[in-house]
Amino acid sequence: MRPKPFAGVAVSSSERCMMDDLRIAIILGSTRPGRKSEAVAQWVLERAAGRGAVYELVDLKDHPLPLYDEPIPPSRGKYEHDHTQEWAATVARFDGYVLVTPEYNHSTSGVLLNALDYVYAEWNDKVAALVSYGMTGGVRAAEHLRQVLAELHVADVEAQLTFSLITDFEQYATFAPAERHVAQAEKMFTQLESWAGALKTLRASTNPS
Repeated sequence: MRPKPFAGVAVSSSERCMMDDLRIAIILGSTRPGRKSEAVAQWVLERAAGRGAVYELVDLKDHPLPLYDEPIPPSRGKYEHDHTQEWAATVARFDGYVLVTPEYNHSTSGVLLNALDYVYAEWNDKVAALVSYGMTGGVRAAEHLRQVLAELHVADVEAQLTFSLITDFEQYATFAPAERHVAQAEKMFTQLESWAGALKTLRASTNPS
């Protein structure tokens, strides 16, 4: 799914209230020593400050999941292990996600893919934006992630951020993004929040409490 932002759609006051209470996780998709995802995610968080939605960093280092070890497929929703249940509760708290991913061998990182694979319903009918980095901006990692997100019933917005290790990192180390990324970030946030609000309304209508 690759949606475009809503435009000119009237919403009720209750729907607007839901949109103003959105929670978005910025998920750090690398856990290796010397990782660059921390600086990139922090930059995204700073750019998101002051918006209507609440953005929060979720570091996979704080959720040390082993390689998938549940005996029952996640689509069944029967999580046996404590680490799975804790991760499921974390994913469920949010209405949308910003996935910050490096590019490893034309794909995303193993730790991020493993985290996505661990749970299922907690991702469903939500939205994600992609922030990638690598020698060519991490675009191949982002494209692979779009395929995975579609299977998890996660809508992925069109606008994304792609940071080059050559032009956006000083000597391949210190993160120093070009100014042009600021406008693209605003576009990405707008699309993400539009769809997060709409899908939150959809989930409320199909799963009333």
